[in-house]
Amino acid sequence: MISFDDFDEQRSPRPSNSDFSRILDKAVSRRGFLKTGAAFGVSTFVAGGASLTAHADNTITNKAMGFKAVAANSNDTITVPADYQWNTVISWGDPLFSSGVAFDHKTRGTGESQELAFGDNNDGMTFFALSDDEGVMAVNNEYVNRDIISPAGINNEDDVRKGKAGHGISVFHVKRVNGEWQPQIDGKYNRRLTADSAMEITGPARGHALLQTKADPSGTASKGTWNNCGNGVTPWGTYLTCEENFNGYFASTDDSLEPSDAQKRYGIGKEDWGYSWYKYDDRFDISKEPNEANRAGYVVEIDPMDPNSTPKKRTALGRFKHENAELVVAGNGKVVVYLGDDERGEFLYRFISKGTYIEGDLANNSKLLEEGTLYVARFGEADDSLAGQGEWVELTLGMNGLDESSGFSSQAEISIYTRMAASVVGATTMDRPEWVAAHPDRAEIYCALTNNKNRAIKTNAGGDETPVGGPNPREANLYGQIVRWRPAGSDHTANAFDWDLFVLAGNPTIHSGLEAGSANINTDNLFNSPDGISFDPQGRLWIQTDGNYSNDGEYAGMGNNQMLCGDTASGEIRRFLVGPKACEITGISWSPDYRTMFVGVQHPGENDKYPSSFPGEPGSTPRSSIVAVTRVDGGVIGS
Repeated sequence: MISFDDFDEQRSPRPSNSDFSRILDKAVSRRGFLKTGAAFGVSTFVAGGASLTAHADNTITNKAMGFKAVAANSNDTITVPADYQWNTVISWGDPLFSSGVAFDHKTRGTGESQELAFGDNNDGMTFFALSDDEGVMAVNNEYVNRDIISPAGINNEDDVRKGKAGHGISVFHVKRVNGEWQPQIDGKYNRRLTADSAMEITGPARGHALLQTKADPSGTASKGTWNNCGNGVTPWGTYLTCEENFNGYFASTDDSLEPSDAQKRYGIGKEDWGYSWYKYDDRFDISKEPNEANRAGYVVEIDPMDPNSTPKKRTALGRFKHENAELVVAGNGKVVVYLGDDERGEFLYRFISKGTYIEGDLANNSKLLEEGTLYVARFGEADDSLAGQGEWVELTLGMNGLDESSGFSSQAEISIYTRMAASVVGATTMDRPEWVAAHPDRAEIYCALTNNKNRAIKTNAGGDETPVGGPNPREANLYGQIVRWRPAGSDHTANAFDWDLFVLAGNPTIHSGLEAGSANINTDNLFNSPDGISFDPQGRLWIQTDGNYSNDGEYAGMGNNQMLCGDTASGEIRRFLVGPKACEITGISWSPDYRTMFVGVQHPGENDKYPSSFPGEPGSTPRSSIVAVTRVDGGVIGS
C-alpha cells in the first residue's frame, strides 16, 4: 500500500520547479560551507551551551538524560534501555465493551465487533488523569491497513463498515493493576468515534454553502472523522484530534467528472485509496455529494469525560492535512495554536483566539477555538549558520491580497480553502510540517519537518515552487530536520520570530556536508524522518520517527523506526526506544507522576518485505498497539 502523498502525486503529478539549477547551486555552496564544521555546530544554536562528545560505549554523560542509549536494530520487538521495561496496554481489535468479542486472528473481526473495539493504527493520544494510577485515554485511530484488516479484500458493505469503524477515535478508561496498565471493559468513559459519528461544525465556515449537502442542507452537522493523525490538549480539559489525509476516501462513480481546481488542490479526485467507501455511502462519491469533502480536514474538539457530547469541528483553525495542534496560552491570555500541514511543500500555521482564557470558566473557554485569527509562516533567507528571521502573515479577508480578485469573498472561504489563501500571501513551502511542540519553560517552539523528496524538484499541489532555502536547506530531502523559532519578545502573539535548526538528520557514515546532518548527529544516534515530537515537563524533547526502515543504503545504520530524546540546551540527542519491524513510532503521553510513558506503535508489518507479528507470538497478526514504558526502579522516565 503506497503512501497517501505518493498516491496523490500519481493521480495529480506535480510540475517541475522552474529554477532548479539556481537553487541547486545555492545548496551546493551551503553544503561546502557546512563541511568545514564552522556553520552548524551546537555553539551556533545555544551560545555557551555544553559541548557535545560522541561516546562509543553509550555511557551517561548528560544528567538531563539519565539513561544509556540503545543501539539501532531491526528486531521485531520493542527495545528500551536495560533499566527500563514495557508492556502492551491495548492493541487493535481489543474489545472496549463486554458486548464485544476478543480479536479473531483469522477473520480480523466484523463491522459490529470493530465498532465495539479499539481502532486500528493508533497515532496521537492524551492521558487524562483521574489519579496517578487511573485515567481516560483518548487515542487517534488514523487509518486501517486494507490487506491486514480485510485479507480477502473489501468486497461488501460489512467490509466497509469494519473499515470505517477502524478509523476515528478510541476513548477508554485505564487503570494500573498490579503494576501494569489495563483498559477497563465497559468503563463509563469508553467510547468509539468513527467515520459515521455525529459532529458539529463551528466557526466561520459553519452553515456556508460549500458545506451544505443533501443530508445536511444547513451545513452545520457533519458526520464522521477519519484519518486522525496528531493531537492536542486544551487547558480546559478537552482533546484535539486532527484530520489529515481525509482526501483519499473520496472517489467518483462518474468517470466523466473532472474534479475542480479546489478539489485537486486538496488531492480529491476520481479514485480513492482503495477503501471503497464511496461504493456504499454516497457522501464519499464526489459526483453525488461534491461538498462532502469540504466538511473534512479540520481540528476536532472532543470532551473525553462526557461520552454523550458531540465533537466540534473547529473551522477557524483552517482546513488542510492537519498533523497536530500544539496549544499554548500567551502572556495576554490569548490561546495560540500552532499547526502543520503534512504534505510536501505545504505550510505552517498559527491561530490566535479572539477571546482570552479564563481559568475555571468552562463556558468561556469552550468557545475559544470558534473565533480568532489564522496566520501562515513566511521564513526569511538563512544566514551562513542556517538561521534567520520570519513572520506570521495574517489570513484575513481584505488583507494581504485576500479578496475577490484572488478568489475569496468571505472568511468562510478562507477557512475552507486555507491552502489557496496561504499560496496567495506567499507563505514558505515546507518539508512536510509534522508535529509542533512548545517548550514548557520558555517561548520556544519546534516543528518536525519529516522529509521532502520533491524539494527543489517539483512544486506543491498548488503550483508553488519549493526552492532550497530558509529552514529547508537540502534538495530532495530524504532525512528531515527540526526547525525551532522564538517569537519576538517571548510573546506567542507577536508576528516576528527568529528561527534556526535544532537538528538536521542525516547519515555521516556515508555522507559529508548537509547529507551527513548537523553536528549533533553521530554514528550512535542516526535517524531519519522525525515525525511526532513532544516535551516532558523537564524540557526533554522526545522525537519519534516515521521513515525508511530498510537499514540499507542511504539509511544504513538507522534500523527500525525509533524514539529519541533531545536536550535542547546542549543539543545532544540519544536513542531511547526502537520499535518492531515496519512500524512507525507515534503518539506519546505520560501518567501524572511521569513514571509511565505511553507510546504508540503503528502499522507493524505493513510491508511484506519486513513481516512482523508484533505484539503477539510469531505468526500472529501484526497489530498496532499502545505500550507502557516504565523504569524498573519505578523512577521518572528519562531522568
